[in-house]
Amino acid sequence: MSASLSTHVLDTATGRPAAGVTVELLHGDEPVARAETDADGRARLAETLAHGRYRLVFHPPSEFFRRVEYELELDADRHYHVPLLVSPFSCASYRGS
Repeated sequence: MSASLSTHVLDTATGRPAAGVTVELLHGDEPVARAETDADGRARLAETLAHGRYRLVFHPPSEFFRRVEYELELDADRHYHVPLLVSPFSCASYRGS
């Protein structure tokens, strides 16, 4: 049984994808994956993840937010997509499709 995970980072201040954003995935304190978003702001982090609790860490293009971290519970054999919307002084996320 396994899940997969991807993300998409959008810079809402510029209205464009955020390219070159470092994204890390950890299971406990163990690094699982590390990627940088492409020109479209997208990154695929893993194709085969065991069920469990993970931390998804973004290093966004913001002078205020140096690190944005989410804790995820992957509990099904499916694809998870976690978008991040970021601007200089705000950020938001949701469970994508």
